Amino acid sequence: MKTKISDYFVLHEDVLDILESASEVIIPESRQHLLELATGGAEEVFEVKYDVKGIGVVEEATVTKCKNGASVNYHEEYMRRRDPNCLLIGDSLETDKTRYEERYDHSFDDVRLETFEWLKEQELIAMPFIAGDEVYGYPALLIGPKNAAFFTAGLADLQGFIPKDKVNDNFEPKAIIYLAPVFRHTHFDGKQVVVHNRLKHAHEVFSFNLYPGPSAKKGIYGVLLNIGELENWTTVHASTVLVTTPYDNQLVLMHEGASGGGKSEMIEEIHRERDGSVLLAKDLITKEKLFLEISDTCELSPITDDMAICHPELQNQSKLVVKDAEAGWFLRFNHITEYGTSPHHEKLCIHPKEPLIFLNMDASPGSTILIWDHIMDAPGKPCPNPRVIMPRSFVPGVVNEPVEVDIRSFGVRTPACTADDPSYGIIGCLHVLPPALAWIWRLVAPRGHANPSITDTEGMSSEGVGSYWPFATGKMVDQANLLLEQIINTPNTRYVLIPNQHIGSHEVGFTPQWIVREYLARKGNAKFKDDQIEASRCSLLGYALKRLRVDGKDLPKGLLQTNYQLGVGNEAYDAGAKVLTDFFKKEIVKFNTDELLPIGREIIECFLNDGTVEDYIKLIPMK
Repeated sequence: MKTKISDYFVLHEDVLDILESASEVIIPESRQHLLELATGGAEEVFEVKYDVKGIGVVEEATVTKCKNGASVNYHEEYMRRRDPNCLLIGDSLETDKTRYEERYDHSFDDVRLETFEWLKEQELIAMPFIAGDEVYGYPALLIGPKNAAFFTAGLADLQGFIPKDKVNDNFEPKAIIYLAPVFRHTHFDGKQVVVHNRLKHAHEVFSFNLYPGPSAKKGIYGVLLNIGELENWTTVHASTVLVTTPYDNQLVLMHEGASGGGKSEMIEEIHRERDGSVLLAKDLITKEKLFLEISDTCELSPITDDMAICHPELQNQSKLVVKDAEAGWFLRFNHITEYGTSPHHEKLCIHPKEPLIFLNMDASPGSTILIWDHIMDAPGKPCPNPRVIMPRSFVPGVVNEPVEVDIRSFGVRTPACTADDPSYGIIGCLHVLPPALAWIWRLVAPRGHANPSITDTEGMSSEGVGSYWPFATGKMVDQANLLLEQIINTPNTRYVLIPNQHIGSHEVGFTPQWIVREYLARKGNAKFKDDQIEASRCSLLGYALKRLRVDGKDLPKGLLQTNYQLGVGNEAYDAGAKVLTDFFKKEIVKFNTDELLPIGREIIECFLNDGTVEDYIKLIPMK
């Protein structure tokens, strides 16, 4: 018997019409039910395909049933990563984003109605869930084709969902995702397109592709940012971890940054060599490797992986207080290339509590999906964006309560910088930022070197305000003001800057942030005496450390201040500093408007006039 929709949801009439017109509507009953739907009942491989008018049958993806989960693989290399230009605005409300009609030269209204008509002809899944935290989130609904149930199952793990027997007849969604994959071919020349349509009764998200990154993941992030913008709060783009030292001292570290900036890696255990040592750096010129011996590392209790709610009811006006906005984490494993790289994640993924959803992993039917077996984009070219969707309830030691943040770090992917080839890879292992400079870094949020998560990775570009701008729907200046007020109102939270991939002429991967995490936790804070730090040669980098000792081992000064490296020197450092500073100046002027808070305009003017580190401290004191 067909489900009576009004027994479960309170819906606007056009949405109700979709569900009442469809031949079948499934409201998922359990996580197991969703996983069964995801594999289409197939014993081995289920093809996600559509008969597209004017084109014929298009195969979008395969879902392979394995021992530890479902392996989803897209036929097109382009679909294996998020297109950073896919978000469009379908409504007429205020925005700095590209409107649908600007790109396609016609109103979105007609396509919206076409989407509804297409959905009416499908067998559908209608899945209720909460966008954001259960306390500070909002009721939401996904409507999509039954044969794309892997997408629905992924969304359920990312956001949490409400089983059919827990839904009551007053569930009224404030956000709705409509999934219509064929429109990528019929309307958008094969491109990823996600349209946000902000209506009075609901925030609509139209996902015209099957990669969940721009919609199930970042689309819901955009919903939260829009709600926060209206209510004067924000959701920051950050991982957060409670670090407990071997002596039971505790520190909460929140790591922000653009995609690929090391957020998920900040809540990972340190990667070790087979002999137990830690490979800190490899000199690309001399090929010399530098190892550290760290016998007893800190205990990690993850709090957030990517989205941290900063709701006003949580704040204490001293330190920033955050809570996870997600029910699951979209973990990228491109840096895990062989067995033993990350035993923690290997155990979680090879022997999960329940089957998982894997993307861009190479697996045969009935096999165990191995997180170092990445699908090949081309012969000898592994996909740089292998993922697993990990329900946070599967992660041991996870913290569910709100936490006060002691230190906010910002991660930057940096290329190698050498005397022969200068670049912006001049950032030392750890820099201490005055609050005003920390705000500037969050305005520009450089995307950096070789970003694995998105489709364009050449050179430096700006991810935009908060590093969450690609997912936002409103105005940049509003988000800039929210972040500035947040920094001013939390004076006891301190700020640092950490690179990954390269430090000067050294290849380092994500090891710097793991070493810094150990160091700051043992130290207990980011407060330094005058004899421990000095103004960086490039003022945009705040303070540089004169020394850094971990577990009795001093790091070479060249890893703290890259101009001291023999392969870099002052001249190459200054050339790289100019590249970095010029890029920031180009990007930051867009914020310098009358709508920006007066203190924000002062900070920007200070930067444009090449202010010193001390000048920034005068604007917002560093406690």
